This record gives sequence, structure tokens and C-alpha cells, in this order.
Amino acid sequence: MNRQEKLRCNRCGKEICMEHDVTKEGVFLTEWEWGYFSGKDGERHSFCLCETCYDRITETFQVPVQVEAYL
Repeated sequence: MNRQEKLRCNRCGKEICMEHDVTKEGVFLTEWEWGYFSGKDGERHSFCLCETCYDRITETFQVPVQVEAYL
């Protein structure tokens, strides 16, 4: 039997299915440790975005996301 876990998009709440720690759809996961000169110094923030929410957020950027093919 496959072990399944779920992530949730922090923006829309959509459940993202995983099998054996592998996402079954496009997802943006990030973790950031805030440092000096920040009001969040010493905090670690992490969040998950489904691909739809990622696209909606990044299309509002004044400076576009840098995209490189890695294959």
C-alpha cells in the first residue's frame, strides 16, 4: 500500500497529493530563514503554492521571474 501525504496551497487551500514524498502535480515549495536587518530575524518561514496560485502571483510582478530550462 502506498503511503500518501498531503500538502496544502497556502494561498487557496487546495490539497496537493503526494506519494513517497513526491508531489503528483506542479507545486512551488519554499523555506527562508530571515536574518539581520529584518523584523523577522531568527524566524524560518515556509509555504507551498499550487501552480495556479504561483502563476497568479508572479504575473503581477513588475520584474518578471527569471526562467531557465534545466533539462
